[in-house]
Amino acid sequence: MPPRRSNTLTEAELRLMRLLWRLGECSVQDLVSAMPADGRLAYNSVLTTIRILESKGYVEHRQDGRAFLYTAVVAEHDAQQSEVRHVIGRFFENSREKLMLAVLGDGQVSAEELARLKQAIADAEAAAQPAAQDEEEPGQ
Repeated sequence: MPPRRSNTLTEAELRLMRLLWRLGECSVQDLVSAMPADGRLAYNSVLTTIRILESKGYVEHRQDGRAFLYTAVVAEHDAQQSEVRHVIGRFFENSREKLMLAVLGDGQVSAEELARLKQAIADAEAAAQPAAQDEEEPGQ
């Protein structure tokens, strides 16, 4: 039995998605040309990878004359969130807390990053408080 196809992005797929998010609709040749010369993939490699992305639902195409133009249909933020959910589920037993403890426990967090994380936590707490109050009010 062949291995099950993953909906997560490989490195090559992510490279192409980053180009599509930056450039918008473009052809395979546009993608090849937009790659840095020292890391440029062959046309056929890009074509194969873009077709895989299309089968995964990340990309769609339309025909313009003889050329196919490809567009990202999954926003960058949505792809990031999907990957984070995958990592949390696979490595951290669906626990955001375990993920954050792993991130904070590696000693690599700068003071600036820590300040932004604290602010993000404060913002999340503020957003959660009205929701919690709304749940309590109907019984009063």
